[in-house]
Amino acid sequence: MTEPTISQLQPMPDDWQRALAVVAHPDDLEYGCAAAIAAWTDAGREVSYVLATRGEAGIDTLEPARCGPLRELEQRASAAVVGVSEVAFLDHADGVIEYGPALRRDITAAVRRHRPELVITLNHRDTWGGTAWNTPDHMAVGRATLDAAGDAGNRWIFPELTEQGLEPWGGVRWVAVAGSSSPTHAVDATAGLERAVRSLLEHRTYIEALTDEDPRTYARTLLTGFAEETGKRFGSRPAVAFELFPR
Repeated sequence: MTEPTISQLQPMPDDWQRALAVVAHPDDLEYGCAAAIAAWTDAGREVSYVLATRGEAGIDTLEPARCGPLRELEQRASAAVVGVSEVAFLDHADGVIEYGPALRRDITAAVRRHRPELVITLNHRDTWGGTAWNTPDHMAVGRATLDAAGDAGNRWIFPELTEQGLEPWGGVRWVAVAGSSSPTHAVDATAGLERAVRSLLEHRTYIEALTDEDPRTYARTLLTGFAEETGKRFGSRPAVAFELFPR
């Protein structure tokens, strides 16, 4: 019996200069996406992060008042490893982010402020493929980001942002969704994979609460496995996959 052909992933566009990554929690970008970000910043491109929460509800043994500031510090250190210096937090409540106009407005404001050509977010669908259920926060932020990429260019949606000096920005050309079960494009992770491991390791408090495995072994095994599996559809090179939505 003939084996089914696996569709190959296309290279991500590279004719852009500014990107904005919008996700729900500290560590969302580090679980698989950071190697691509390292490659982009190496090439002189500007990448900024916006996080909807500070991840304050993410560690059972730490009350939110202590957890949030700690995870913010870890996220800033993690971003620096892959060449990202600008990290902002929208201060929505971790675990109960609501999709709706308030979230769309906050992300629209960030898009207008940063004026990116590429916007990056995380899987917005109900599952990670199959029966692995996604979290409400990821779904809400991912969907709102896809919407905000268009809202940012319409001066009649959230006109109060224009009154605050945030002029419409219709220059978003793509939204790239990481962690999708239907990827279309990829970035070679070879050069950025080691820094991606170091970037994830900056979330040591979270990792140590999540697993008894040695953090370095955990991070390297996880990210290398993701990259090698994706690479089967990208010329057998370690890779980071995205589902690309042109605008």
